This record gives sequence, structure tokens and C-alpha cells, in this order.
Amino acid sequence: GAGLVLVARGRESLEAAAAELRLLGGRVDVLAADLADGASAERMCAEALAHLGPIDILVNNVGGRREDLALEDTSLADWQRLMALNLESAAVCAQRLAGPMLQRGWGRVINIASIAGPLVAMRGIRGRHYEAAKAALAGFTRAAAADWAPRGVTVNAICPGGFLTEPNLRWFRERPQFQADFERDIPMGRLGQPVEVAPLAVYLASEASRYMTGALLVLDGGYTLW
Repeated sequence: GAGLVLVARGRESLEAAAAELRLLGGRVDVLAADLADGASAERMCAEALAHLGPIDILVNNVGGRREDLALEDTSLADWQRLMALNLESAAVCAQRLAGPMLQRGWGRVINIASIAGPLVAMRGIRGRHYEAAKAALAGFTRAAAADWAPRGVTVNAICPGGFLTEPNLRWFRERPQFQADFERDIPMGRLGQPVEVAPLAVYLASEASRYMTGALLVLDGGYTLW
């Protein structure tokens, strides 16, 4: 039932997603911005507030490993760039968009973190910038939740395990054995479908979750049980 503002780097993919969502009814707007760049993220937030507000619900869903870099071979520039991708955009958007929520006394911030970092280091994958950033995002979630709880804004994080997103599908095509090994380590025996994250996000965005804040909610088919 919410009006949506979709943000990504590529306008073509944004327009395609918006066209699909408009078939369901409701308003869908798009903003093209590279959220891995803090200044670009700030400009996007200013534009959204000026022309598409008020913003009541923020979902920080930017991230990825992109490069499978061994920790000892990661340059400072690569480390900073990848940390910015997975952490800085969420912090900037929360800072800028939650201000008006706090003034109104109601808002929802939903961070898409990961089981990687707060709970485990993923097997068979290098690039520990991802675990470091997602662990920091989990800490940011809890700290912001503590600060904003008295003022009506909840901050929670979803911590997915392995899901069949488009980037992961590309990864698995290149490394089919990795997919088989990953699925073997999941008690449910399969990777998740992206649509299986949606009900939890809807709950966190709704009034039903009004007494939940600072939570790190694991959605991993049981991967972290073993």
C-alpha cells in the first residue's frame, strides 16, 4: 500500500522495475544515484525529501561483495570503496531521511545486513570487507535504534543468508560447485528466493512491529544453526 521511491545507479533497470510495480497499483517514482558515493547519496536524499516526501519508511538494500579479494591482497582504496558500498550509503540515508521522521514522531528504518559479519564468516568466499561492513551495519542498527526509540522511529535489520538474487545467480553460474556446497550447509537444503524476504520487510515497515527495534532478524534457512 505504500508509495515507492526506487533508487539505483541504472535508470533503465529502475524504469523496468517501476513499470512492473505500477501494474500492482500505487505510485512508483525512481531516482538514479550511485549510493556507494556518500555525496551522491546525500543529493538523492535531498531530492527525495524536496519532491517526493514525506518519507516514512527507509529500506537500505545497497551492497555486495563485487570483488572476491583476499584480505591480505586488498588495497586501502579497494577496502574503502567496498566499505562505502556496504556501510556508508545506509548511514548517510538513515541520517538524512530519519530527521523528518523524528520530527513527525513516526518512522521505520530497515537495514539489509547479512549473517556474514554479525554471526559468521562465510565459507569458501574471500573479501572480508563484506563481513566487516555488515557487522558495522548491525552495530549501527542497534545504536541508532537506541537513540531514536524514544522519538517514535524504529531501526531494525534483516540478516539474510544465501538467496538467489541476480548477482548470486551470476556467481553460481561461474562456480556451480560453490552453490552445491552452500546448499549442503543449509538445513532446509536450498537457497532462499528473494520474495521470501518481503513478508519480513513488510512486517518491519508496518504498525505491527511498533514494539520491535534494534533487532537483527536472521533469515537463512537454518544455515547458522550448524
